[in-house]
Amino acid sequence: MFFRYQGEAYDRRFLPRLTTKEIAAMNKDDALLVLPIGAVEQHGPHMPVFTDTLLGEAMLTKAFEHLPEDSCIWLLPSVSYGKSTEHAGHPGTITLSAKTLMAVLEDISSSLARSGFRKLLLFNTHGGNADLLGMMAREIRIATGLEVYRLDPGAVGYSDSFTDEAEKACGIHAGDVETSLVMATCPGWVHAELAPREMPRFPDSRYFSFRSRSFAWVMDDISGSGVAGDATKATAARGAAMLETAGPLLAEALLHIASFEMASLKNG
Repeated sequence: MFFRYQGEAYDRRFLPRLTTKEIAAMNKDDALLVLPIGAVEQHGPHMPVFTDTLLGEAMLTKAFEHLPEDSCIWLLPSVSYGKSTEHAGHPGTITLSAKTLMAVLEDISSSLARSGFRKLLLFNTHGGNADLLGMMAREIRIATGLEVYRLDPGAVGYSDSFTDEAEKACGIHAGDVETSLVMATCPGWVHAELAPREMPRFPDSRYFSFRSRSFAWVMDDISGSGVAGDATKATAARGAAMLETAGPLLAEALLHIASFEMASLKNG
C-alpha cells in the first residue's frame, strides 16, 4: 500500500517541507529538482482517474529510497492535472488546455529560478503530456536559464521483463502494466472484475506508425472501453515486482541527470 507523504522522498527530500530560510541557505549549484507531472483522466471501467499521478508519486517514492544520503535531489509537489484532451468527454477526466499547462510550467520554473535553482527535471507519467513537455523544456531553458531535463519512467525499461510482445506494442493505457501497478500501490482502488481486454490495431508502417506519432488519435478512435491493453492479466504481485525494479533504475537515472552539466556539450 502506498502512503502519500511518507518515506524517504517526503521525510527528507520533499522541498516544500523546508522553510524559506533553509531553502535560501541551500547549495543550489548541485541541486536537481524533480517535478512530477501526471493527469486526472479516465482509465477504463476498472481504474481510478488519478492513476497517472498516483503512479508517478509511487515510483518516485521507490526511487528516492535508492539515492545516496549525500545526493542533492529534491522532490516538488506533483502537478496532478495534465493535458488530457484526448480523453475529454469521459466522465471524471479533468484536463488542462495546452496553453494552461504551458503557463503553469512557466510560472513554476520562473519561481524556481528566482529562488536560485539551476536544474529542473520534468518527470512525466502521462503520454498526452509528452509532446508539450518536450517543447516546454526548451522554452523554460530559454526563458529562465534553468537546465531542463525530461524523463518518462517507461524509458528505463522497468516493465520490459514483465510483459509480452502484444502488451509492449498496444498496452499504452490502463492495460496490464498500469493495472498491475495500481493493484500493488492502492489495491482498493481497482475493480478487477471489470477489467477489459482491448488491443488497438495500430498500423505497422514506417510512414504511418503509432510510435512516431504520425497521426493524431483521441481515445475514442482506438478504443471503445477506454483501455488499450489487456487489463485482465494484471496482478498485484507483478505490479509490486515492477515497482521494485523501477526504484533503482529511476534512482540511477536521477543521479545521472543530477551530475550532468550542459557546459560539457561544447567541444573546446
